[in-house]
Amino acid sequence: MISHKEPRRLEQFIKKQEKLANHCSYAIGGNAEYFASPQTVGELVELLRYCNQQHLEYTIFGIGSNVLFSDYPNANKMYISLKELLQFEVKENRWFVSAGIPMAMLALAGELIQSEDFQFTHLLPGSLGAGIYMNAKYYQGQIGDVISRVYYLDMAEPNLEVQCIPVEECQYGYKRSLFQDKPWIIVGADISVEGYPLLSQPEIESILERYMLMKDNKSNLMQFYTFFSGEMKRLTQPNTPTFIQEIEEYRAKNKHFVHHSCGSYFKNNYDIGKSIGALVDHLQMKGTGSGGAMISPHHGNMLINVNDATSEDIIHLQMVISEAIFKEYGFIPEPEVQIIK
Repeated sequence: MISHKEPRRLEQFIKKQEKLANHCSYAIGGNAEYFASPQTVGELVELLRYCNQQHLEYTIFGIGSNVLFSDYPNANKMYISLKELLQFEVKENRWFVSAGIPMAMLALAGELIQSEDFQFTHLLPGSLGAGIYMNAKYYQGQIGDVISRVYYLDMAEPNLEVQCIPVEECQYGYKRSLFQDKPWIIVGADISVEGYPLLSQPEIESILERYMLMKDNKSNLMQFYTFFSGEMKRLTQPNTPTFIQEIEEYRAKNKHFVHHSCGSYFKNNYDIGKSIGALVDHLQMKGTGSGGAMISPHHGNMLINVNDATSEDIIHLQMVISEAIFKEYGFIPEPEVQIIK
């Protein structure tokens, strides 16, 4: 899992006064005093050591599809995006996939080897590292079902060497994992594909090269949809698998990629028997607005940025929904989005 890229000097990739709105799917967030997007694990380690030496706090995220940044970022914090940590290495019976690779890339790779196991990741926003952290899912599929080993850095260890853990020890549940309780930074994972045809390394690298040309548009949901929907059509038409067609139709029906958002805002409470979206719909709250934000008219569990919303606009709608659900159903829904100050 060693990257072939030459590490850059710190001054080559630490940016000052970088607008965080350009690095998340919400398009919300003020200027970060310190921002970096390392391309290799070596660069990441050097960056973390720099933060420790300079007594800088740091926060780590991927593409930014499940985060809400403050309009006034912490001036003593390094904001680190792993969306440039892009490596997809094909072995005989496994793939190594780095943390910055979009989860949707797995669906494309799966189609290249005629596997249905990865179809659930089609148009699933976010990077693999974040997906591993929260056990991202769609319908019956979840990331914990397709990985075999996770590579990480333990921030409690001074040497910051890459370690690994088998999936059986990751304590996966509904949007839950061991990583949420550990000071670990996920840098990649192995995916077992034993019994499948060998994936063409040049072909997956060709897709990855086209993806890399998106530059900072990697965090834009509209650009994300255009790229991955287009690549899937290129690979599968005229015989696009039924489940892939269903995903496309569901996302289109609910306008998932029309406005800036983080997708589903709250985790579902399965003890209630209905999704949060259905509860919000029952309470007739869809379309409710606050400043530049709105509860999606098409999906009750999506808070969307329709007109230069601020983080306060989004959080206000979170509170409005939480209070209404608590009053009617007796529980406070847990946000899925990571609110980063």
